[in-house]
Amino acid sequence: MAKRILVVDDSPTQLRLATMPLVEKGYTVLTATNGEEGLNKALAEKPDLIVLDVVMPVMDGFQACRKIKAAPETQNTPVIMLTTKSQKADEFWGKRQGADVYLTKPFEPEDLLAAVGQFL
Repeated sequence: MAKRILVVDDSPTQLRLATMPLVEKGYTVLTATNGEEGLNKALAEKPDLIVLDVVMPVMDGFQACRKIKAAPETQNTPVIMLTTKSQKADEFWGKRQGADVYLTKPFEPEDLLAAVGQFL
């Protein structure tokens, strides 16, 4: 059975750019368009890994990551933050919220696949 990855991003373009290389590598990809929807899907679907944007409506990625890592059913799920927030303080804060990897946009598909490959 293919490993399942949840990709959470409010931009349809960025969502497509992140999901395409994952699908091509054979992963099953679930999607969500804001942090709250991502959190709910993570809890319900229990994916093997989560790729999470930061700047989103309803609930930002930092909040969603903190809640994902606090929930017993998803606390061990790897989270890759993939965001335009590229300051060192942003990366520090993302990792403080529980992100396992912090990647910035624009990104190369190979970088995303390498980060995913660390866990799956």
